[in-house]
Amino acid sequence: MTPSTSAARPAASPARRRIRGLDAEQRSALRRGVLLDAATELFAEQGYSGTSIEQICQRAYVGTKGFYDHFESKEACYLALLEQVTEQIQHRVADAAAATADASWPERVAAVVGAFVHAITDDPRLGKVTFGEAGGISPAVERRRRANRRWAAAFLDRQWPESAARDDDDPRRRRALALATVGGLFELVADWLHTDHPEDAVPALVDDLTAFVTVVQAGRLSR
Repeated sequence: MTPSTSAARPAASPARRRIRGLDAEQRSALRRGVLLDAATELFAEQGYSGTSIEQICQRAYVGTKGFYDHFESKEACYLALLEQVTEQIQHRVADAAAATADASWPERVAAVVGAFVHAITDDPRLGKVTFGEAGGISPAVERRRRANRRWAAAFLDRQWPESAARDDDDPRRRRALALATVGGLFELVADWLHTDHPEDAVPALVDDLTAFVTVVQAGRLSR
């Protein structure tokens, strides 16, 4: 008997269902982004404690089940938002540092500080959410904030010129000074965000923060 030429073939794997041109994974990512955008708006408008999960869902036009598909709590949603904004800030200052690697110290510090300030003021909501709301939310958020400060301190320590001071030979002392400088910068930003300013006030903030870092560096050089 001649074998049939129409031997059974393996069943084709089902194509992923697409709705409006998006598959399930893409729709999920889009829904997560919409929820984070809604949370950003609400946290900036009425604060973390004044915002509920239900309000975030209503603003995003997403059901509460859709929210819990992505975040187990409001705190988890805030942490995801904080991580997203932090990554944006870190990329912008790192790009500014790379672009001015061969420039003089005054030019480099002005560029890096300017990138940092614009990263949190071009969209005013981001500054409010990251610097105005992060304090006191929870131990997990505080750990994230501390990690952000340590990253910024390590970044600063790599940027500023070497001084002739013997303390520069002590890595612990260098890290402590960098961390203290970052703390001062962040406090100046937080105070600025809680004060009413005219629309053209951002350059003044850049100047103030640049002057602060410059004074610290001058102190290092004079020791």
